[in-house]
Amino acid sequence: MTSELSTADQAAITSGSDFWHTSAVESAGLPAVTVTDGPHGVRMQASGGDLLAGVPATCFPPAVASASTWDPSLLRRMGEALGDECRAQDVAVLLGPGVNIKRSPLGGRNFEYFSEDPILTGVLATEWVRGLQSKGVGASLKHFAVNSQETDRMRVSADVDERTLREIYLRAFHRVVTQAQPWTVMCAYNKINGVYASEHHWLLTEVLRDEWGFEGLVVSDWGAVVDRVKAVAAGLDLTMPGPDAEGDAALVGAVEAGQLDPALLRVSAERVRKLVEKAGQRPAGGYDAAAHHALAREIAGRAIVLLKNEGGLLPLADSGVSIAVLGEFARTPRYQGGGSSQITPTQLDDALTQIQSSTSAGVTFAPGYPVEGTEADEALLAEAVTAARASDVAVVFVGSVHETEGADRDSLDLPASQLALIERVAAANPRTIVVLSNGAVIATKPWDETVPALVEGWLLGQAGGSAIADVLFGRVNPSGRLAETIPLKLADHPSYLDFPGENSHVRYGEGIHVGYRGFDARSQEVAYPFGFGLSYTTFSYGAPSAVATATGIEVRIPVTNTGGRSGREVVQAYVSLPGSSVRRAPRELKAFASAEIEAGATVEVVLTIDRADLAYWETRLGRWVVEGGAYQVSIGASSRDIRAEVSVDVTADDARVPLTVESSVGEWFADPRGAELLGAAFAAAAAEAAGDADSPMAAMAADPAMMMMLGSLPLSRMAAFPGSPLHAEQLDNLVKEANS
Repeated sequence: MTSELSTADQAAITSGSDFWHTSAVESAGLPAVTVTDGPHGVRMQASGGDLLAGVPATCFPPAVASASTWDPSLLRRMGEALGDECRAQDVAVLLGPGVNIKRSPLGGRNFEYFSEDPILTGVLATEWVRGLQSKGVGASLKHFAVNSQETDRMRVSADVDERTLREIYLRAFHRVVTQAQPWTVMCAYNKINGVYASEHHWLLTEVLRDEWGFEGLVVSDWGAVVDRVKAVAAGLDLTMPGPDAEGDAALVGAVEAGQLDPALLRVSAERVRKLVEKAGQRPAGGYDAAAHHALAREIAGRAIVLLKNEGGLLPLADSGVSIAVLGEFARTPRYQGGGSSQITPTQLDDALTQIQSSTSAGVTFAPGYPVEGTEADEALLAEAVTAARASDVAVVFVGSVHETEGADRDSLDLPASQLALIERVAAANPRTIVVLSNGAVIATKPWDETVPALVEGWLLGQAGGSAIADVLFGRVNPSGRLAETIPLKLADHPSYLDFPGENSHVRYGEGIHVGYRGFDARSQEVAYPFGFGLSYTTFSYGAPSAVATATGIEVRIPVTNTGGRSGREVVQAYVSLPGSSVRRAPRELKAFASAEIEAGATVEVVLTIDRADLAYWETRLGRWVVEGGAYQVSIGASSRDIRAEVSVDVTADDARVPLTVESSVGEWFADPRGAELLGAAFAAAAAEAAGDADSPMAAMAADPAMMMMLGSLPLSRMAAFPGSPLHAEQLDNLVKEANS
C-alpha cells in the first residue's frame, strides 16, 4: 500500500521517470510501466533522440477515417488489434482515443478525432476502449476537455457556457467513462473558462469522479501541468513526462507546510500503484502483422465515402478500360497526420501500385504537381493532360498538404497546383474521378461540379492504397458516411467568427449549434451534409414504428436494397422536440445502425435511443432533464436525407424549477402552484380595488397588454410598485408556499 511509502516516494511516483515510463520504487516492489502514443497505432519510440521515430507497428486508419465507418464493432476489432500490438511491445497504456469534438474544420488535430457529433464520437470510442482493454492494456481517454484547436493550445482558455459544455464537449467523455471505464483519462493543455484543465477541480474531481464514477487515474498531457501542488489538489494523479524533481519537492514541501492535504497525495500515489498492479496482470503477447494489415485494409475500405458518382462511372472494370492515374499522392500516399500519433508502418500500400495490379488494361501515371510547394508546374500539368486525353478514364489524386498536432489550418482549399490539375484534366477527359486524401474536410465547390465522380479517401493508414483500389474496382461497395459536414465555404461554418480566438481566449459563441446543428438551425446550404455517403446500390425505407420504454425509444424500420448488388446501409435516427421549452437544434443524431443487405432483400433495422441522450442540461437545476412531449424521430441516410418520420410520446422527468422572489411574474404564472398562489393574490388585490376606479391594480388587471408587459418583471420588484397586489413582507411566505 502507498500509505507505507514516504511522502517523498509518494510524490516521486506521481511523475514519470522519463518520457514514456512511470517511476519505480524498488523498495516497495513497484516497477515502472510503459505508456506510449496512439491512437491509430502503437508509436513506441525507437532508440535515438527523435521522439517521433517509432518502432514499426500497424498504422490503422486515423479517427477521421474510422469514424466514417459508423461501425462500433469495427472499432472494437481495431482496439483489440492495438491491444495485441501493445502486449507485443510491453506497453501498459496506449494514449488514446481522442474524443474532442471537431468544432472547426480548421482544427489541426481533427484527423485524430472522430466527429462533430458527441453521440457518434462516444459510441465509437467506447467500443475502441472496450476492445483495447479486453487485452489487458489500458486506454487513455483524451484530451479532457474542450481541446478543439491547436492555436495557443498550451494557454488558451476555452470560454464556454455550461449547457454547451455538458451537451457537446463532455458528452462523449461521459459515455466512454461510464460504459467502458478507461484505465486513464488525460487532461488537456488548455484552460476551461480561465482554469487550466490540469488544475480544474470541478472537471477532474466533481464531474469526472463524483458524478461519473471514474475509477482510474488522471494523467496529464505531456507538459500540461503548470503547478504540481494545484494539480494534485484538483485531482490529477500522474504528471508526464518526467522526471520532475522540482515538482516532487514542491509536493513534499506543501504537505509538510500544511498547504496540501497529505491524503490527496496519498490517493494519487495509490491510483498510480493500482495502475501498475493492473498492468502487471497482462500476459505477454505477439501479433500477426499480415492479419493486422488486412484489418487496416478492411477498415480503410469501409471508411471511404463516395460523394459523387454521376452516370455510374464507378466502379471501374478490371479490363478493357485504360486508366490515367494522376497526382503524386497516388504514388506517395498521404496516410496519416503529423505529431505524436505518427506511426512507422509495418508496410505501406500505394494506390498506383494497387490500381496497376487490379486491371489488365493499360495504366499511365503522371505526378501532376510537386510533392513540395503549392504552385502549379506547367510541365507536370502538360504531362498529366496528355495522359488523361490518351486514356478512357482519369483518376486524379489530390488532398491537403498536411495536418499536424501543434498547428491549425488556415484554409479549406486545395493547393493551387492541385486545383489546376483537376481543372485541366477534367477539361481533357470528361470521365474524371477525383480521390481526396485529407485529415479534415476540404472545400469541394465549385471544382467538383466539373467531375462526375468524387471519392473522399481521408487519411487511410498503411493499407489505404489497397482500400482505394478495392472501392474503385468494386471489390468493396462503399458504405462510408461523413462524420462531419463539408461546407460550401469556411465563412458558412458556425464556428467561423469565434475561431481560434485572440489574447489566449476563444469564445464558443455558437453554443450547442456545433457542426450540422448550426447549419440546420440556419437552413444553411452545404456541399455535403453530415451522415452523407453514396453506394454502388440503392436503398429504400419503409414505414417505421417506435415505442417509448423506461430506458429510451426503440425504433424499427424495414430497409430494402433496391439495387443490383449487396451493400451496407447506415441508418441514422435524428430527434427533435417541437415546441421545446429550450432552444435546440432542428435535428440531433441520437442513434445509428449499419446493415448488410443483399440485393433485393429487406431487413428490419432496430435503432435504440437511450433516454439519457434525450436529456438537455437544465442550468437552473444543475442536472440533466428529459423534457416530456411528442418527440419526432426522423430516420434517414444523412442529416438532410430524411426517409421516414415517426412521433413518440416521452414522459417528462420530475424537474420542477423552484420559484424565487427573482422569478418573473410570467414564470410564476407558468408554474401550476405559483399560478394558483399569485392568481389568488391578484384576485384579492383586484377585489380590494374594485371600488376604486383610479387604483393602479384595477388598471393593470383590466389591461391585457399591461399584464403581458409585467410578465418579465421579477416578483421582488413588482412588490415595490405602487398599488401592487403584493407586499415585500409577503414574498418569503409566498415562496415557501410555492415550493412546499
